[in-house]
Amino acid sequence: MSRRALATALSLLVLGAAAGAASAADQAADKTAAPSTATPQTAIFAGGCFWCIEADFEKLPGVISVESGYTAGQTVNPTYAQVSAGGTGHTEAVRVHYDAQKVSYPQLVEYFWRHIDPTVKDRQFCDVGSQYRSGIYWQDDSERKAVESSRDALLKSGKFTRIETELQPASAFYLAEAYHQDYYKKNPIRYSYYRSGCGRDLRVENLWGSR
Repeated sequence: MSRRALATALSLLVLGAAAGAASAADQAADKTAAPSTATPQTAIFAGGCFWCIEADFEKLPGVISVESGYTAGQTVNPTYAQVSAGGTGHTEAVRVHYDAQKVSYPQLVEYFWRHIDPTVKDRQFCDVGSQYRSGIYWQDDSERKAVESSRDALLKSGKFTRIETELQPASAFYLAEAYHQDYYKKNPIRYSYYRSGCGRDLRVENLWGSR
């Protein structure tokens, strides 16, 4: 069993107990939260393990929330078991909800590049297979132009001789199961073990330098 599969299995054992406490905490937070004045928009990215790329994007000012899910495949309403087996054509992805008054789509794209390895095909870090391929999925022509311009600038800079990240129009995005959402918050120890063991941060630093 892989480190990630073990972490997933162990996390399921504690979800029931955590659910009640989390629900009460959420209700209390809802009562005290200030009304949002954000103008939410969405962007879709795939950067390998969605636990990790979700955690990365939620650190970016202007991002409201991030959802883990599956996109760019053929099967309708795929499950994690189906996607992780590699037979649906999907890749693990995130849908970023952001305030366009605080962070722009091109800024999201630049941030994304610096949290993945764009030089490899059908893998990210220790996770191998097309279900872990990286991708940027534009939703209109302005996003397409921003993505292609960003990719071309990276290649022109000479930093990389090739970029394997998939650039495609957005297709159906299916939410992953509830236990995958905010996994890094629900299971911080297991998440940290997986992320460290996968070598994600070390590889990103080697590619991009310290952030």
